[in-house]
Amino acid sequence: MNIKPLADRVVIKMLEAEETTKSGIILTSAAKEKPQVAEVVAVGPGGIVDGKEIKMEVSVGEKVLISKYAGTEVKVDGEEYTILRQSDILAKVI
Repeated sequence: MNIKPLADRVVIKMLEAEETTKSGIILTSAAKEKPQVAEVVAVGPGGIVDGKEIKMEVSVGEKVLISKYAGTEVKVDGEEYTILRQSDILAKVI
């Protein structure tokens, strides 16, 4: 099954959290922070949203930095995705 977002929404897949710190300390699953970097899986068409013209600034395959608790988490075919508005994306990771 494919997901096709509407309007200014974006479907992302969260990247795995780091398992070790920069100094080499291995983290337990309870100590890991929720990841904020994700890969864009699908992008809506943009258009008129709330009376404003929205141009989509991200594309499929890009890595982005998102707000910590942004979006709605969904599970499709055993995979976990997050659907959020483009405005919840803070930056592109280059």
